[in-house]
Amino acid sequence: MTTTSPEPTATASDADVLVDVRGLKVHYPITKGIIFDKVVGHVYAVDGVDLQIRRGETYGLVGESGCGKSTLGRAILHLEPATDGTVTFGGEPISTLTGEDLRRRRKDLQMVFQDPMGSLDPRQSVEALLVEGMKAHGIVRDAKEAEPRLRQLLADVGLPSAALKKYPHEFSGGQRQRIGIARALSVNPELIVADEPVSALDVSVQAQVINLMSDLQAEYGLTYLVIAHDLAVVRHISDRVGVMYLGGIVEEAPADGLYAAPLHPYTRALLSAVPVPDPVVEDTREQILLTGDLPSPAAPPAGCRFHTRCPWRQETRCDTERPQLRLVEIDGAGAEHKVACHWAEQIASGEIQPHAVAAQVDETGAQLAADAEAERIVDEIPFA
Repeated sequence: MTTTSPEPTATASDADVLVDVRGLKVHYPITKGIIFDKVVGHVYAVDGVDLQIRRGETYGLVGESGCGKSTLGRAILHLEPATDGTVTFGGEPISTLTGEDLRRRRKDLQMVFQDPMGSLDPRQSVEALLVEGMKAHGIVRDAKEAEPRLRQLLADVGLPSAALKKYPHEFSGGQRQRIGIARALSVNPELIVADEPVSALDVSVQAQVINLMSDLQAEYGLTYLVIAHDLAVVRHISDRVGVMYLGGIVEEAPADGLYAAPLHPYTRALLSAVPVPDPVVEDTREQILLTGDLPSPAAPPAGCRFHTRCPWRQETRCDTERPQLRLVEIDGAGAEHKVACHWAEQIASGEIQPHAVAAQVDETGAQLAADAEAERIVDEIPFA
């Protein structure tokens, strides 16, 4: 068992890469003051992410709530301003585009939102919702010219043409999400970012929407970034999977390889929480229960972000040096398997064994809320 150089090497040619993210950071300022606000800190929602998405693939991004995965997806689309780093789409930097240049580029990057009802204007019919983007990008002049295209779009997402004259409140949740997908497809995009596309739907409908997205990918030649917290959904649809924790990606691998041989302690904990429908396997498999609170993104731990909850934490490096996402050579791991852990090889070989973790309570979030409430009370006191 040997390790490669800590510096990751490219696994795909430049022609294969559609989206190239380098050192992306999104920091939100925390302000404080009675009359004049001053910045007293930052929320490190995304903090130094490197990511490549290849043409025609589905990249799944998983992590618990608050880890920054939705912010990362919106920053890639330039819906959230990046604090630092670059996003390149099709070889062209888009993180610096503004005005008309950005508007024209939006045609190639579309999004499917988590809440199908909240993302649709209740005052517009389905026809108006679909035509609006097509007219804005000069694809059609009016609804009459767009009618054949609209009927085809609805047929592709499994809705009748009669739906064009209806309004969002007249549809079920799964049907609304199909309309959202049709709206994204209407401008012929290359990349679709799907932010929790099925989490608001019934379990019986989730599989239908996921299968629909797979069929549309083959038909339209789409590239997907699918953001989710449901590991089963991500495994079913993704070619590659990235695991995110507290603003950074801690592991990345082809989907089957990551689920067969998780290397990062956080990934192992996530997968151990997924129930297995076999009582014999369920009773004998590894189960990792994390202790302590998730640290606040306003005050992330120094060194490895996961070390405050990690059963494999070591006295050296873990709390002082932040690990980089790197390729590893470990038995059972594929050639593209990357992990951000100083001790991935030693953990996989059994050289380092898990130990008990003392629970740590993170009071940063509660303190920030208390400070905000104190400021609100002071603001309401009238000046003499």
